[in-house]
Amino acid sequence: MNDYFVYKSDMSPHEIKRQWIEKLCPGQVSELFNYMPDTLYFVKDLELRLMAGNQTFVERCGFQTEEKMIGKSDREIFPIEMAEKYMNDDRKVIASKEPLIEIVELFPNQIGEPEWFVTNKIPLFDQDGKVAGVCGLVKSFEGVRTSLQPYLDLLPVTEYLKNNSASKVSMPDLAKSIGMSVRKLQRRFQETFKTSPQKYVGRLRILEACELLVKTTLPVTEIALQVGFYDHSAFSKKFSELIGMSPRDYRKRLHPLSPPSAPPLPIPPKENS
Repeated sequence: MNDYFVYKSDMSPHEIKRQWIEKLCPGQVSELFNYMPDTLYFVKDLELRLMAGNQTFVERCGFQTEEKMIGKSDREIFPIEMAEKYMNDDRKVIASKEPLIEIVELFPNQIGEPEWFVTNKIPLFDQDGKVAGVCGLVKSFEGVRTSLQPYLDLLPVTEYLKNNSASKVSMPDLAKSIGMSVRKLQRRFQETFKTSPQKYVGRLRILEACELLVKTTLPVTEIALQVGFYDHSAFSKKFSELIGMSPRDYRKRLHPLSPPSAPPLPIPPKENS
């Protein structure tokens, strides 16, 4: 925990925001808009709690007013896989004291569905020169289509992987369907998404498992089978690696009223997914 800013439990959101902003060098937030006008913006403190945002951003977060948003974290607003990505980037900015520019990532659109956006983040400093938080701008890919063209070129691939994440994907067949060699597809995918198609599918399976853990009471082993894993231990290991906790701990945290899981089902001795 960071104790740079200490808030009392009886302080109002406005008082929290006022005391925090008073520590900042004047003009940092407004200066950022000189470079990227007409975009969503947000400001966070060192604990990665939202301290400010324009009305469009506030509404994307599901609030009517900025006051209701103040003090909230990404985990309270966005799907866990999105929230963890946003917060990891925030931590990089704070630790390095350097901006992160043109982050291509998923962000909710006007109706709450994930779409590709480009985000720019800069560190904020107080009057003593210490890092005090993060400010970011989020811009739709429509304004940066050139930067996103590699992702658009691979859209048929990502859509296919998304729709067939629980099945074993044939890379030769997939490459042939878009007129590429397997080697070229692997290379283009790695360059664009910084991961292989196989690992990308693994992450999709974990995201689907997150949904099932929260929205259903299916046993963990059954969920593992349903999303495409053939080994319970491999599923738990991959889940913990990406989410930071076990599937059962994740369910307890986000779905505390769910009944205990049933005994594990027998798992066929197939090759690990």
